[in-house]
Amino acid sequence: MRTLRPQLASLLLLGMALAQRQVTVQEGPLYRTEGSHVTLWCKVSGYQGPAEQNFQWSIYLPSAPEREVQIVSTVDPSFPYAIYTQRVRSRGIFVERLQGDAVLLHITELQDRDAGQYECHTPNTDERYFGSYSAKMNLVVIPDSLRVTAIPQTLNKVEHDSLELKCEVSKSTVQHSHVSIAWYRQRGSEAPVEIISLSRDFVLRAGSAYAQRQATGDVRLDKVGETTSKLTIYNLHPSDQGEFYCEAAEWIQDPDDSWYAMTRKRSQGTIVNVQATDKEFSVRLETEKRIYIVGEPVEFRCILEAQNVPDRYFSISWAFNSSLIASLGPNAVPVLNNEFAQREALGQLKVAKESDNVFVLKIYRLRLEDSGKYNCRVTEREKTVTGDFIDKESKRPKNIPITVMPLKAGFAVTAISRTPGVTYNESFDLQCIIKPHYPSWVPVSVTWRFQPAGSTEFHDLVTFTRDGGVQWGDRAAAFRTRTAIEKAESSNNVRLSISRASDTEAGKYQCVAELWRKNYNSSWTRLADRTSNLLEIRVLRPVTKLQVSKSKRSITLVENRPIPLNCSVKSQTSPDSHFAVLWYVHKPLDADGKLILKTTHSSAFEYGTYAEEEGLRGRLQFERSASGGLFSLTVQRAEVRDSGSYYCHVEEWLLSPNHAWYKLAEEVSGRTEVTVKQPDNRLQVNQTHRNITVLENEWVTLECLVKNRTSPSSQLVVEWSVWRPGRAEKEVVAWLSRQSTLHYGEPAALGDLRSRLHLESPAPGLFLLSIQNSTVRDSGAYGCRVEEWLLDPSDRWYKRAEDLSGLTTLTVKQPDPTLQVDTATANLTVQEKESFPLDCSILSRSSPESHFAVTWYNLRAKEAGDHVEEGEEEEEEREAVLSVGPDAIFSPEAGRWEGRLRFQRLSAVLFRLTVLQAGGADTGNYSCRVEEWLADPNGVWYRLAEEESGMVAVHVQDAGSTLQSVICSNDALFYFVFFYPFPIFGILIITILLVRFKSRNSSKNSEGKNGVPLLWIKEPHLNYSPTCLEPPVLSIHPGTMD
Repeated sequence: MRTLRPQLASLLLLGMALAQRQVTVQEGPLYRTEGSHVTLWCKVSGYQGPAEQNFQWSIYLPSAPEREVQIVSTVDPSFPYAIYTQRVRSRGIFVERLQGDAVLLHITELQDRDAGQYECHTPNTDERYFGSYSAKMNLVVIPDSLRVTAIPQTLNKVEHDSLELKCEVSKSTVQHSHVSIAWYRQRGSEAPVEIISLSRDFVLRAGSAYAQRQATGDVRLDKVGETTSKLTIYNLHPSDQGEFYCEAAEWIQDPDDSWYAMTRKRSQGTIVNVQATDKEFSVRLETEKRIYIVGEPVEFRCILEAQNVPDRYFSISWAFNSSLIASLGPNAVPVLNNEFAQREALGQLKVAKESDNVFVLKIYRLRLEDSGKYNCRVTEREKTVTGDFIDKESKRPKNIPITVMPLKAGFAVTAISRTPGVTYNESFDLQCIIKPHYPSWVPVSVTWRFQPAGSTEFHDLVTFTRDGGVQWGDRAAAFRTRTAIEKAESSNNVRLSISRASDTEAGKYQCVAELWRKNYNSSWTRLADRTSNLLEIRVLRPVTKLQVSKSKRSITLVENRPIPLNCSVKSQTSPDSHFAVLWYVHKPLDADGKLILKTTHSSAFEYGTYAEEEGLRGRLQFERSASGGLFSLTVQRAEVRDSGSYYCHVEEWLLSPNHAWYKLAEEVSGRTEVTVKQPDNRLQVNQTHRNITVLENEWVTLECLVKNRTSPSSQLVVEWSVWRPGRAEKEVVAWLSRQSTLHYGEPAALGDLRSRLHLESPAPGLFLLSIQNSTVRDSGAYGCRVEEWLLDPSDRWYKRAEDLSGLTTLTVKQPDPTLQVDTATANLTVQEKESFPLDCSILSRSSPESHFAVTWYNLRAKEAGDHVEEGEEEEEEREAVLSVGPDAIFSPEAGRWEGRLRFQRLSAVLFRLTVLQAGGADTGNYSCRVEEWLADPNGVWYRLAEEESGMVAVHVQDAGSTLQSVICSNDALFYFVFFYPFPIFGILIITILLVRFKSRNSSKNSEGKNGVPLLWIKEPHLNYSPTCLEPPVLSIHPGTMD
């Protein structure tokens, strides 16, 4: 009992352990590739309750390792969370029950977000909780980096050729993994056949269908690079035909040490066609004829038709009326049976191998009992490794019956035909009927003779010889390919069938029959011959159905556009008809149309004389529609000279049975009237008339505006002309050529205008002619003439149109004179010896550029000595005092004014003349005359206007000398007074008194004529001192005494 207690305790513990629930899942971590189909198993043991347990799968994501996300349940459809609901419903995730307590979780397309810790939970079905109810494992999702590539192609091979295919397999998985490679062949919907594979453990293994060939070296798999493997198949078989592709799998070792294929991919396929070498063979039995006479020899030839016969093994057997005569094995030694062996021994019969392909049975002397059926049988044999032969395929031809009988003579021959009249390409039969009907073994030869239409000579066409052969005549070459000769089995009637009749077969036919006998020495004797009646055969050409469209039309188009010409065949005789199309053009002045282009029935092009003469070759385009009934000719870049009446001439050609083309019919189409015109003239130049008035030296711009033109690509010639006043003819000023080159008119007519012209085109169609520094001579009526030039299709420029603009009347005038001089009068009284000014003031001028010429005049009464008649008014005389030209050149001073005049230009419009040392003779009226001068654009000065000022009446009074005048009139005294007063101050006072006293007395005695002092100080021209206290400017000139 003591010994049993420990055992019982152990059993109790074991029972408790067995009753404990245990959930196990697939050991992790598992590495699986993205996009693959993943399964995870889970099973429960030690449970109580029903045999079918329920399972619930959840995941703990790496982003929230403590949070359970429910995936799928076998019992609760609402178990999945929202992110998995759709995938569970679409069975992207589902649970497969393996048995009641084991399941597989399927994830059909693994996603990156499926990585995490998976938990398998089993709801409790036990009476109490005891054991583990869930288990966890980790699933790692890695990228799918496996790449399997092969070049897709189609290869055509012949049996026994070699085949090489390459496949590149690469991966970039970080985890340690292995790659397996396998090559497969597949035909259509059949299951793929494994050729050879390299396992993940680098074990090379061939599929069952290729194991034997791999063992003999005919199938190889080699690694030719880091990632490339090469499949080689030597000695291809026809069964190798199909699509070849390679499949690779990437394997990873799971924690349970098992290997799992994470990804499996196949390459694109290569189609391999293997053409079998012909191992078939055929057998043909031949003999010269079927009817023999007793004593004649007969030879049967059994002909073997096969490839590589010397490398193969064949056996031959001969039979007569299904009884074996003889046989030849692969060693070619004949074995004969029964009485044929005796005849062979007597030299009456021979069985032999003439060549690798020909086996002969020859009976030298036929007997009546030799009539019957003869045949041969050929069997291919294969030599085994042990050297034995085994039979394979066996074949025999049709029996050849021969008849051995005596010959009978006497017969008649008739030639008949049911179709004496036929059309091209139809067939007809000729029959040669021989009566009475001889058996087929009777040696009768039949010859058909032929007399071509239009000939008087017959020649042999074909002969059905006495031995049953066909012999063609020397002149029957045209008949052979289309003629069949046939002899009836039951009679000697011979039928001649001719297909695809043509002119060559038209004529008279007759047949000649000959009856023959073969002698013992193999010579032949003709026993009788008969000639049939003549039989005429007529061969007619087909009735044409050619119809060409006769519709007429008119085309009007602008040059440089294409001319479309159509030629429509509405109906044709045969679908095989070919057409030659000739295109013509008829000009109004020509009697007949001229050939442009000819396309022959063989689609060859021939240019007509018109195309050559008019240079149309490069502008013609011919097309034929796909349906074949519409022909188009397009004349590109039409010119005006292309106008005319166009039509086509269609010839229908058919191929005769002799393969020669003949013209069956021809028709002319309706005409197409083509009018090619130049583009409509749209040239329009602005016709507006204008008047322009400018002053000299201003710029003038004349406008020539082209408002519209015929073509944007046209070129313009612009010519400017002027009609000058008083001249009848216009003068060409300038013109702009088509090449935008500026040309000028005649130099004599233009003068200096040429250098002042400027032409520009700031915008398309706008041309501006500018005249710089205009002069009066530029006045006139200006206009432009525009020529529009177009490029014709032959790349030649021609003038299409021209138009004139409106006239622009240009008036260039000098400035209006606005010169105005001060005309106010004035009175001026001055003392003798004093100076008086004469101002000449210009109140207004015509131009700021004006220059002035100023002349002062003195108007005074004639002297008393002059005689004045009674009743006449007192006359005055006018004296020019000083003239200053526009170029500031002074006139010479008059005698009495010399040295006494001072000129000043105080401003541009104020001139002053000062008269110094006035005397009584200076009394009078003074005025100034002003001339206004302007320079024209050529720099030539002209006088524009002149005006005279008002009078200034000057009266000079006599006056005594004063101290001031004495001192100021004597330079020595001036210096004496102002520079030496101090040493002799006292004497100076006395001197002053004495001088003063003396000057008063001497003033009365020192006056000369007209109050002119005896001592005159002459001042320099145009210079003066405003006061006598200032020192003189230049030098002192001594005065003179009158």
